[in-house]
Amino acid sequence: MDCIKGKQIKHTKKRATRSTQLLEIVHIDICGPLDVNSFGKERYFITFIDDYLHYGYVYLLHEKSQAMDALEIYLNEVERQLDRKVKVIKSDRGGDTMKLDNTQVYLLNFFRNVTFVRNTQCLIHHNKMMYQKGIIEL
Repeated sequence: MDCIKGKQIKHTKKRATRSTQLLEIVHIDICGPLDVNSFGKERYFITFIDDYLHYGYVYLLHEKSQAMDALEIYLNEVERQLDRKVKVIKSDRGGDTMKLDNTQVYLLNFFRNVTFVRNTQCLIHHNKMMYQKGIIEL
């Protein structure tokens, strides 16, 4: 019986790394273009969700190119309010995600000491958090 147990394959699921404090991991995603414009004629929105508390920010955008500006505003706002620094920003690898070139990633890392991670599993976790908060419907 022990020989059979030793040859069986153990299936273990990888657990996602979860944050243990505020602003340790922030999930980011851009949605759009939307079919209907907002009152200000914005067609996109970007979400920032803290992994620890699942507290989120939503910024409306006219174009995807405004994503870096929204990221700067978000980082300045939450880091000042909470007196903490964002450590990791996670994003999915989808086509709708903010496209950061190597220079922008380097600047984020150098000036703010922020690690930018592109991860396919992030999309599932991010959408689950957005659904729980009532931002999107599945």
